[in-house]
Amino acid sequence: MIDESRNDQLNQEEEESSLNIETILRTLILNWEWFLLSVIICLGLGYVYLRYKSPVYSTGAKIIIKSDPNSRSVRSSSAFASLASMKDITSMGMTSYGIENEIEILASSNIAEEAVKDLKLYVNYWSEGTVKDHLMYKDQPLNVDIDPTSMEKLNSPITMKITYSKGRYTVKGKYRIPLSEITASDPYEFEKSFSKLPATLKTGAGIITISENPNPKKKPLEEDKYIKVSIVSPRMMALAYSKSLNIDQVSKQADVLALQLNDMNIERGINYINQLIYCYNKQANDDKNEVSMRTEEFINDRLEKISAELGTTEGQLESFKKRNNIVELRVNAQSSIAQASVYEQKLTEANTQIALVNSLINFVNTLSEGSHEILPANIGLRDESATSLIDTYNSLVLERKRLLKSASEDNPSIKVLTSQLDDLRESIYKALAQVKKTAEIQQNAIHTRLGQYSGEISKTPEQERVLTQIGRQQEIKSGLYLMLLQKREENSISLAATSDKCKIIETPHYNAKVSPKTAIIMLIALILGFLIPSLIIYIVNFFRFRIEGHDDVVELTDMPIIADVAVASDSCKTRGDVVVHENKNNMMEEIFRALRTNIQFMLKGGEKTIMFTSSTSDEGKTFISSNLAVSFALLGKKVVIVGLDIRKPRLAKLFEIKHKRNFGITNLLVSDNPTWESIQEQIIPSEINDNLDLLMAGPIAPNPAELINRKSLDIIFDQLKEHYDYIIIDTAPVGLVTDTLSIGRVANISVCVCRADYTSKKSFGYLNDINHLKKLPNMCVVINGIDMSKKKYSYSYGYGKLGYYSKYKSYKKGYGYGYNISYGNYSNSHYGNANDTSVKR
Repeated sequence: MIDESRNDQLNQEEEESSLNIETILRTLILNWEWFLLSVIICLGLGYVYLRYKSPVYSTGAKIIIKSDPNSRSVRSSSAFASLASMKDITSMGMTSYGIENEIEILASSNIAEEAVKDLKLYVNYWSEGTVKDHLMYKDQPLNVDIDPTSMEKLNSPITMKITYSKGRYTVKGKYRIPLSEITASDPYEFEKSFSKLPATLKTGAGIITISENPNPKKKPLEEDKYIKVSIVSPRMMALAYSKSLNIDQVSKQADVLALQLNDMNIERGINYINQLIYCYNKQANDDKNEVSMRTEEFINDRLEKISAELGTTEGQLESFKKRNNIVELRVNAQSSIAQASVYEQKLTEANTQIALVNSLINFVNTLSEGSHEILPANIGLRDESATSLIDTYNSLVLERKRLLKSASEDNPSIKVLTSQLDDLRESIYKALAQVKKTAEIQQNAIHTRLGQYSGEISKTPEQERVLTQIGRQQEIKSGLYLMLLQKREENSISLAATSDKCKIIETPHYNAKVSPKTAIIMLIALILGFLIPSLIIYIVNFFRFRIEGHDDVVELTDMPIIADVAVASDSCKTRGDVVVHENKNNMMEEIFRALRTNIQFMLKGGEKTIMFTSSTSDEGKTFISSNLAVSFALLGKKVVIVGLDIRKPRLAKLFEIKHKRNFGITNLLVSDNPTWESIQEQIIPSEINDNLDLLMAGPIAPNPAELINRKSLDIIFDQLKEHYDYIIIDTAPVGLVTDTLSIGRVANISVCVCRADYTSKKSFGYLNDINHLKKLPNMCVVINGIDMSKKKYSYSYGYGKLGYYSKYKSYKKGYGYGYNISYGNYSNSHYGNANDTSVKR
């Protein structure tokens, strides 16, 4: 059982899949003109888009970021390691940020803005083209620029159109006056002409200069032709280039970066990458040279002061000799003088160290709280610990300044460096204080020793002692002056030996065309060409609330569809609406023969009662039942049509019976036990075929529902089954009244008639409900009123499609059961107390 159920399910899925494919192909074939037109239009639009869309090209380069040897030496020094152990400086993880920081700096808008200004990319030029204007770069006939002050204030583009005619240049443009950093005034227009270049235009947005392009590859501005110029803020252009630039690390183990830029001009993209790398190296070199520059300033300042002091000492010596007429120095007490000289030298050195320390302490004290500036280094301070701390402090200050170019002070890395710099500055201050204290102790010791020898020297003439002191001061200051000159030269050499931060290992080059992709655009256009009409057809079908034919009914119900009845032409009809005739073989005869055959397959042994109903009136149930009865009669079978639509009878009109209208089944239903003789009295011949009789509705009764529920109806049908081969019942619409549900007890087959382009799709919700609840026996569907002249039915309807044993799609639960439908002329006068003609579940 399980295998059979699974096989049935697989077969159903295969049939549904094939049906979907068939539906798609049929839709494509039936509407091929619209699909072809849509494809042509979409492909044409795709071609126009490609024709007008400016192409974008990709350029790229590869660079390697060099490591800083100074930072490695600082990290490896013992003094720095000792300090790191105390202050936990190693926790900052300098190497972990390394390459990521460089990527952020390269991608920053500040460096991009420098490159834009250097290349003047904030001015764009377009030449007049046949279809669209063409971007020019370096080959434009004119150069346009704006003064730097106004350029920085721009917050909206300045657009100009320059035309050359009869030896004169005419400039028409628009601009906005900056009101603030983010707003601007309403646009202003200007127009000026001139005959000579260069020319200057004074506008409210700035001073614009126009000159000839000195590039030998420039294109001349032809007569009556124009070029368009756009001047934008360098900051805005820098932001655009920063977004277009993509930087990736080639490998986690290598400091190699791949740069890729998308631009509308290949040469401009290559030049921008080159200039960006140059600006990056320049900025890195400026950062590294800042320490040397500060040191040079400090040395120059000290040289000026020592030079002035040395000149004063030399003047004192000269004045003393002239005033005292001294020519030769006395030679007595040479030993004391020599020792005194040694200690004076030491005292001078101690004084020098104290002076240097005081200068550095004063320099540190001049720095404001929270300020982190470079400290003078390599100025002759002998204490290695203090010198190492100063070098470490300067390295961290440089690192912090570099990070501030791509991050704010709230960045965790910046905060870590700031904390470390504060700690280092405190350590430097303490170290310098300790050095000063040590130097002062040494100075006091030297003073003591010097005092001993000075007492001995005091025995010499006062002139000789004074002269010796002046000479010693001159010698000391001369030595200090020479030392500072040497340090300045060393600092200059270090400044000149600065190397670039990065090296180009793959020069900027053209990669590929980024957009538009011709193949992809045309493929999208082709897909849209098929998708748009498909979507329109789907939307039209989605909002269609009436059935159109066989496919719609298959989607709406799982009841078998036993016939598709076409619209009968007037030439097929003889009497009334009868279209089935003897010895004829047209389409209508074949349709009703197929319907007759399918019903015969459905009837089991001994069954002969066929009931016709519909969801609403005017769907053709009387027409279908009558012609089917004629088709059975042509087989030589005795057939009777029973008109049980006693609220709105139609049989008499269809068969054009004008007499005996009062004959009918209502006359029998009032009887408790109608006999065959009384039944025969109400039956009349159809006058179309001798084997076909009519038992019409008869007089309209005031209580039709009560009459149908009487036992007499069962007695009548028992009598009819004994004398007729087939009994066909014409009933009222099941969607309106309960009469048909009551009649179902005497029927073997219930045929629900629906009409193409008339029956509402919502009606099938109620019919499916009746079928699932088995309120009517053996329900099936006949589709009436199909217009075979419409091309949409040409591939769908043929006699091969009519068969009871075809499997159809199951009932779709998406349709609800609520209805509020008016059915023809059914009213209270026919149905008694039937105020509410809606059916709801």
